[in-house]
Amino acid sequence: MPGFFSWVADFFKTEQPSPPPAPEARLFNPAKTTEPAESAEDAQSLTMQLEENLFCWLLDTGPARLRDEQSLSERALQELEHRLTNKKMEELPRQPMTLPMLMRALSDESGDRQKLSQIILGDPSLTNQILQIANSPYFRTGDHTIESVDQAVFILGIDGIRNVISAAVMRPMMAARNSREALFAQRAWQWGLTCARAAEFIAKLRGEDASACFTVGLLPALSYITLRRELQQICKAQPGAGEPNVVLVRTALARYQWVASQVIASEWGLPPKYHAYLMSAERPAPAREGTTLVDGMVIGSREVLRHAHQRNLPEEDLEKILSLDTEQTGRVRVALKAALSAGARG
Repeated sequence: MPGFFSWVADFFKTEQPSPPPAPEARLFNPAKTTEPAESAEDAQSLTMQLEENLFCWLLDTGPARLRDEQSLSERALQELEHRLTNKKMEELPRQPMTLPMLMRALSDESGDRQKLSQIILGDPSLTNQILQIANSPYFRTGDHTIESVDQAVFILGIDGIRNVISAAVMRPMMAARNSREALFAQRAWQWGLTCARAAEFIAKLRGEDASACFTVGLLPALSYITLRRELQQICKAQPGAGEPNVVLVRTALARYQWVASQVIASEWGLPPKYHAYLMSAERPAPAREGTTLVDGMVIGSREVLRHAHQRNLPEEDLEKILSLDTEQTGRVRVALKAALSAGARG
């Protein structure tokens, strides 16, 4: 995307204030509104609480360890910042070979299902991933197993298969490489998929591009595994550093998740619309209601934590940080609960 890396460079210029030792709650950014300051502060406090609960679960730790700033390595964070800014990320997921062809086929309104199926079948690994995900609780529409790509395209339709393809492309990149990252990778994938589905459901309610919202909803989770792996590389190269601790990982994710998501979107050549969705989540426009991506991630995060019996926001506080009405919130939550429950039974 033209000008994107210059924007990243500007973001990290030395004249900018240095990041605070403790990371800000940057995952859920409430839109700036004309509400009283007290209400805005209350919303910010709730989003910080939800973010802390999420990181405790993802990193399998408690709040006390997460707040231990003495174990923070600024040297490792500076190296990570340097790699992000200068396109030197060793763990950056490369663009899947079939992605450009798939995007062209999916955006061609005159294209037929057979052509799309042929592209998918040309990549056996992608074919297997698509069938697995199409039959997962998040996408399965009935009791019958989807046994072929043609059947998946027919049953799910173009919009449905777009989302399955997005998930199928990213899933191998988030599979655990070893036992040390197994739990984190598993939880990050479940969280990302739940948030992506929530963003998709909300986009449909608002008449927005549901497929684009689903795809960008997966990118923060992919950025999490990418940043964690990059930190492992950095710490491995630093004498005596060892494995990155939970404070370092949490700080890196909180500071750089949106930048890393943008870098991945740029590396993959995703359309400008996708960058715009990410930017609106990171920097909500003043006096504007919340964004679809942020609302989806708030609901998705709360439902994942509820399902895992983790610390969570009280139900009555959820709508204080959403721009959805009660009926819309209920519909999205019901859909997510059904998928999570079915997944647990499976």
